[in-house]
Amino acid sequence: MPIEQFIKDYALYITIAFVVLTAVVGAFIRRRKKDRCLKDFARNTVTLEHTGGKTIWGKLRVENTGLEILFKDKKTDIKGHIEASYILYKNEYPGVQAVLRFHEDLSDVNKRERDKDLERTYKPGCYRRLKRKIANVFKTVRDSFAEVANLLMAQAKKTGPAGAVLSGQDKYVNQMKQELMGSVGTAYEPLLERYIGHKVVLEILKGEQWVEYDGVLKEYTADFIEVMDVNYTVEDKPTRKADVVVPRKYGLVRHLAE
Repeated sequence: MPIEQFIKDYALYITIAFVVLTAVVGAFIRRRKKDRCLKDFARNTVTLEHTGGKTIWGKLRVENTGLEILFKDKKTDIKGHIEASYILYKNEYPGVQAVLRFHEDLSDVNKRERDKDLERTYKPGCYRRLKRKIANVFKTVRDSFAEVANLLMAQAKKTGPAGAVLSGQDKYVNQMKQELMGSVGTAYEPLLERYIGHKVVLEILKGEQWVEYDGVLKEYTADFIEVMDVNYTVEDKPTRKADVVVPRKYGLVRHLAE
C-alpha cells in the first residue's frame, strides 16, 4: 500500500497516537519539572513566611504545581476543622516572603545531608564547576535549538507524506515542543553564576524596607534564589541560623561578601 494511501486511511488513528503521546510526554516532564531551589528543601522541616507576616511550620513537599507543608501534629481551626497540612499553589508564590530551613529544626539525618551539601557548595571543586559549566552551555544555546527545531519542522511540512502528517497535527507537535523546551529549566544568569558557592549579601524587601543578609549562594532559578548559612529572625523570635529560599520578586544578590 502506498504511504499516501496509508496516511489517508489511518488519519484518525495517527491523530489518536499524537494525542496519547503528547499526554504521556507532558505528564512525564511536568512530574519532574520542579523548582530546584525549593526542591533542595524537600522532606526537610521548614518555615514558610508570608509577606503579611504569617508563618507556617512543617515538613516540605514540592510538586511542579506548588508546595505542601505537612504538620507534625494535626491542628483544629476556630471553626473546628482539622488541618493536617497547608497547600500553596504556584500562582500564590508572589505572596511568599521566604522559605526558611532553620538548622535547629532539622532531624539528625537532614542535618548531615545539609552539612554535606554546604561543604560541596562552598567554594566547589573543579569537577562541580565543570559540571555546572556544561549544564549552562546547554541552557545558553536552548533558544538556538528551539529556532533550529522550528526551521526543521517548517521544512518537513513542505515535503512528502510526513509533511502532511505534521501539518495535521500542529497543535500536538507544538505542545510537545513547548513541554520539552520548558523542561530545560532556568535561564542562565551570568551576574549570579560567577558567585555560586561564594559568600554574598542578599537583600530582601520586607514591606518598604530592604534588609541585608549574608550567606553562601547555593542556587538560583527564574523564580527563586537560595542562600545558605543566613542569620534570620521570624516574628520577633531570636535570630537563628538558617538556609533561605526567597522569590526573586523580593530578593536579590547585591554584593560579593568575600
